[in-house]
Amino acid sequence: MLGALTRDGMALTTELRDADVVIVNTCGFIEPAKKESIDAVLRANDLRRTGRCRALIMAGCLPQRYPKELKAELPEVDAFVGLNEVPRITEIVRDLLNNQLSFRACEESQTSGRKDSRDSSQARNDKLVYHSGTAKYVLDASAPRLRLTPAHYAYVKIAEGCNHPCTFCSIPRIRGGHRSRSTGDVLAEVRALVADGVREINLISQDTTFYGKDIGASLPALLRKLQAVPGDFWIRLLYTHPAHWSDELIETIAACDKVCRYVDIPLQHVNDTMLAAMRRETDGRFIRDLLSRIRSGIPGVAIRTAFIVGFPGETEKQFAELAEFIREAKFTRLGVFAYSQEDGTPAAKLSRQVPAQVRQKRRGKAMAAQQAVSRELLRKMIGSTMRVLMDREGEGRSQMDAPDIDGKVFVRGKAKVGEFVDARITGATEYDLKGEVTS
Repeated sequence: MLGALTRDGMALTTELRDADVVIVNTCGFIEPAKKESIDAVLRANDLRRTGRCRALIMAGCLPQRYPKELKAELPEVDAFVGLNEVPRITEIVRDLLNNQLSFRACEESQTSGRKDSRDSSQARNDKLVYHSGTAKYVLDASAPRLRLTPAHYAYVKIAEGCNHPCTFCSIPRIRGGHRSRSTGDVLAEVRALVADGVREINLISQDTTFYGKDIGASLPALLRKLQAVPGDFWIRLLYTHPAHWSDELIETIAACDKVCRYVDIPLQHVNDTMLAAMRRETDGRFIRDLLSRIRSGIPGVAIRTAFIVGFPGETEKQFAELAEFIREAKFTRLGVFAYSQEDGTPAAKLSRQVPAQVRQKRRGKAMAAQQAVSRELLRKMIGSTMRVLMDREGEGRSQMDAPDIDGKVFVRGKAKVGEFVDARITGATEYDLKGEVTS
């Protein structure tokens, strides 16, 4: 979106008071994200009084999911832009500005007493909605891109949408079915990023392990091709579904030294009844076996996962099983989410909804269990040496740390931002490490 705007001559600013048009890109996945998005829109609307703002656009997942509802409920917004319309964003901005100019001309004509075919109240309520149905758009390497991440790492989306039937999730309704990018297209983007100095490529999609199944390709084959790209960089896999892991994928990661020894695999639960209710296509035995295969096949691998607590019908006994599994499995990194009742999902209609207070209490207990595990694992790393990618002065990340969601390595010694250094680990906290540069 931002790349298209700059390509077409639009100047971007990080100072909102200077913006003529404000675009709020929204998330509609869970209730807190929806609230945050709407709050951001309302704050942005204040810029009509305190800044130069002439128009306000709401874009992304929320307009894709609720185009009619938002048009009725948010008169502050001038245009609602769905996911398919990303390539048209410059045209939309120009349409919107022309609409605003027409509105001002209408007001001026009424103030001077002249008749106009369009009265000001109609002009004020003439909201533009750009929404062309089910999301089908897929990014390609030819699309202009303006990265907002630091220069040394980037996210590369290899697919869009999801085919899974998880009962708690609204993503298929918002983002549509799974659509993979071509392998050649992904390779072209990665080559350009590495040539531009990027040191870490984070491969993302709603279901990374499903990559290629719709186009006759595969994730292992993609990783092998990325391994062959010249340059000194990491490749990190994010958002892998457990049901699609294969021995070939495990063997490929182990064989490719550019692929981080890091697995992000949201498991959501371990109790069989809960997994069935969630329609996760796995059970507890499958999960334990998969973790064993990953750990034996990829020595030294760091495993990140995520769990949902308080799913409808979850009993204290079932939660206790999950908490014990957290202590037993010893995940390197772990996140816990209190279940969010999302409208339009099958789980939202279930009768045995767990009270919010109970959900939050269980989340706290699960995170406390993981904190003890993390403290134990990180203390064992003291005295070892690991490669660290420096994010800023005195602060970097190891292979087991994805940007923004995992821990950090606080480094003493000469270390250039955006480059790799070797650091000897000298200390640890619950989630972070301390080290000294050795090279």
